[in-house]
Amino acid sequence: MSATQAPVTEGAPLFKEILAVHAVMTRGAELVGRSFTGLAGGAAVDTKTLVTTVQWFVDFVRRHRRSEDELLWPVLRERCPEAVRSLDLLDEEGDSLAEGLDELESGIARIAEEHRVGGSVSWGHAMKEGTLTSRRIRDGPAEHFAVVEPLLRGLLREPLDEDVLRFCKAAADGVRRGGPHLVFGLLEHSEPVPGRDHVYAAFPPPVRWARGLLVNRFRGTLKDLAAD
Repeated sequence: MSATQAPVTEGAPLFKEILAVHAVMTRGAELVGRSFTGLAGGAAVDTKTLVTTVQWFVDFVRRHRRSEDELLWPVLRERCPEAVRSLDLLDEEGDSLAEGLDELESGIARIAEEHRVGGSVSWGHAMKEGTLTSRRIRDGPAEHFAVVEPLLRGLLREPLDEDVLRFCKAAADGVRRGGPHLVFGLLEHSEPVPGRDHVYAAFPPPVRWARGLLVNRFRGTLKDLAAD
């Protein structure tokens, strides 16, 4: 059976998978925000772990947003004309998010360099910038998903076609690129996310078999970030 003839029921697991990916982004934003807040408050946050976690988060969000811009937005604009205005507003918010990610990346790069050379000249400034930017970014995903998820739910109730499947595949592929301990841990902590098994299925078997080890590594990451 071709993708254009797929049964409507095939959309249900895909929607759950997208919701799980969204939950990883939301929880990742909260984790980064808490980590910077803790660092600014004098908590014993491990700098190296903070740097790698923020770099993973920035890359993860950028990949997902790119798949939305290139693959999902054209489909939603064509098939959900009543939502075009909302999508235009999301485009504006997306520009703000992109700027925030750039600022977060710049700030964490300065912190990484200060850590590498053992200095502290720009540490305070970068930490302040990171704290403010991470707080701003933390509020964005929920508002974004509140618009996108109902539209996706409607699309995935229809017989699936190549355009929608390409986006779902791109979203799943983006999850696999780097940081499996963060993906697995955020799917589990502090409570399991519905649809997590669909996300796990996107990983190769050796990674899935190491799930317990990866979740334990994530718990260590939380301790390093003073966020457990």
